[in-house]
Amino acid sequence: MSQPGDGSRAGHPRSEAAPAIEAVGLSRGFGSRWGLSGVNLRLHAGRSLLIAGHNGAGKTTLLRLLATTLRPTAGSVHLGGIDSGKDPLGARRQVAMLGHRTGLYPELTALENLTVAARLMGLEDHERRALELLDRVGLAGRARDPVREFSAGMKKRCALARVLLQDPAVVLLDEPYGQLDPSGFDLIDRFLRDCAAQGRALIVATHLVERAAALLDTGLVLASGRPVWVGPARELPPALTAALAL
Repeated sequence: MSQPGDGSRAGHPRSEAAPAIEAVGLSRGFGSRWGLSGVNLRLHAGRSLLIAGHNGAGKTTLLRLLATTLRPTAGSVHLGGIDSGKDPLGARRQVAMLGHRTGLYPELTALENLTVAARLMGLEDHERRALELLDRVGLAGRARDPVREFSAGMKKRCALARVLLQDPAVVLLDEPYGQLDPSGFDLIDRFLRDCAAQGRALIVATHLVERAAALLDTGLVLASGRPVWVGPARELPPALTAALAL
């Protein structure tokens, strides 16, 4: 099976620089069960990967391993050429992940949440930048409201603003369309397009495969923690149906 992300398509020639993401033999065990086994992938800047599979297929486990929030049982992850096993802090600076949990402080305002994150990252002029990003995700009018008053979709928008604040080379999104209304879907679509235009490497795991497949480069289907199909993202929807019927 070929490695996800190796190919090129018009407008995105393959770079000779170190891959933005490279995983070799990536595996993670949970007791006697393998949550992920033998995943190899390579993704260059400006390229994108769509991960699909049933619940429990290993999608979130793979993203957490790539984000360095979970340690592999076997295999390796390099981010921007940095070995996450040898330099986890250096690797972590390359990546931002938007997962099921937003990680926001509920008693702080949206602006304060971004300000805290900016200070931790050592960013200057953080309030101006934070306000710009909150406006970009549709929260300009709620910037000074406590996050505990937000709907689930608004919290997702605020967490996305925090990802943008970090300005990462690698973006990982786990079910980014979840809890959003139609305008939020459009926001995520624009974000996916922007990642490629800005030269970010992007990996998305979602059940909305037909929507994401139209926007991303390569597709990967996982089943029981193992890769069972790799190919162009636009071919993923029928491939997913076929692969999971076996």
